[in-house]
Amino acid sequence: MCAKKAPLMLSVSGMRGWVGDSLTPIEVIRYAAAFGSWLKESLGNKDAAPHVVIGRDSRPSGEMFESAASAGLASVGCKVTKLGIASTPGVAIMGKHLKADGGVVVTASHNPIIWNGFKALRSDGVAPPVDQANVIIEKFKKNEADYVGVEKLQPICEDKTTAQVHVDKVLQHIDVEAVKAAKLHAVVDSVHGAGGEEAKILFDALGVQITHLYAEPTGQFPHVPEPTQENLVELAKVVKKEDADIGFAQDPDADRLAVVDNNGKYIGEEYTLALCAKHVLREGDSSAANLSTSRMLDDIAKAAGASVIRSAVGEANVASAMKANNAIVGGEGNGGIIWSKVIHVRDSLVGIALLCEMLAQRKTTLDKIVEEIPSYAIVKDKVDLESGMGEKIMPTMLDVFGDQKIDIQDGVRVDWENKWVHVRTSNTEPIMRIIAEASSDNEAVDLINQVREALKLPTI
Repeated sequence: MCAKKAPLMLSVSGMRGWVGDSLTPIEVIRYAAAFGSWLKESLGNKDAAPHVVIGRDSRPSGEMFESAASAGLASVGCKVTKLGIASTPGVAIMGKHLKADGGVVVTASHNPIIWNGFKALRSDGVAPPVDQANVIIEKFKKNEADYVGVEKLQPICEDKTTAQVHVDKVLQHIDVEAVKAAKLHAVVDSVHGAGGEEAKILFDALGVQITHLYAEPTGQFPHVPEPTQENLVELAKVVKKEDADIGFAQDPDADRLAVVDNNGKYIGEEYTLALCAKHVLREGDSSAANLSTSRMLDDIAKAAGASVIRSAVGEANVASAMKANNAIVGGEGNGGIIWSKVIHVRDSLVGIALLCEMLAQRKTTLDKIVEEIPSYAIVKDKVDLESGMGEKIMPTMLDVFGDQKIDIQDGVRVDWENKWVHVRTSNTEPIMRIIAEASSDNEAVDLINQVREALKLPTI
């Protein structure tokens, strides 16, 4: 029997693994049954029949795992509504629209095609926070499920309206006529993922002309699906060739958004939240972001008379911080924008709509708007996680950097007056992330190398 090539990742972000290796339909059935059992307990009624909506991104393994998840949920007495291929925010919004008790997205987000996963959502559309996620994980590990007899089995139904419901929800809060009048042209790379249809409906409603790359949800990603600079060379070239106003890149489940400016320059994931916050923050507002997100948000909030709350990495953690502080906008530096007017879930359609509205209302070009934001150099490094490496982060960082400002909510973040570095293990991949931000690339790389040296790793 071959050794597993990748672990089964279990965290606040759900479950992920390699298809046919660490992740099989058996694991998905068991995790779905554990989640369904937890939902019944959370409703305070073991005889309840929770309603769960389930959607999937476009990966070839998605339909198989959608069926497995549906079976696992049904086995514990849940009523299931299958949404088919849909974005993660679309599933979350659809769950609220149908007044469901929970949701499931079969997705591995930006991970390559060999991966897939299971993301659980509560009735509010938000992933369960750490304490609740840990209960579900323990049920899965112990194979604890409240299976029901045939008399308590519920129907499995279908609903194909997610894309329109999602777009309608976003448009409720956008100046549609202003965007139409601006006659914008956008280039969009949907990476053959789940977001293409929803993006097309949105742009049509906004009157934005689009050049749509890889719109069909085939799941055959034309490039590495994470929306980073090295993966979006084609998008940048097409924006320049078409003389478009802006370029957008979605990830496979369309909860992340990267941006290219009107000159065909990759602005990056960090600017998605920064630009949206610049557009919506007003005096007295609160915003939230995780510890690995650029301090551009702090500068923008300060200029607007608003505040920033920092949380551990993970959408559920940012959403919890937003709710606790009544934050209007939040997100993560990976291109995840959360706008509380729509839902407390990262949503590429929200980012697209807000940036189109921003261009329309300000009547200027994106590069000019970006120039108004203080810029920093941020460098993101990752290291394959070896046995015992995660346990060394805290004591090593405290020993080497203990005389600086330290935040230990999630790994260790060290802050100086004009720079910071954050070290943590990933929730979704077997890697350690080291992210640094400073006034220059060289200074950020130097911070990363200081961490690497402290952890006895080769420098970059």
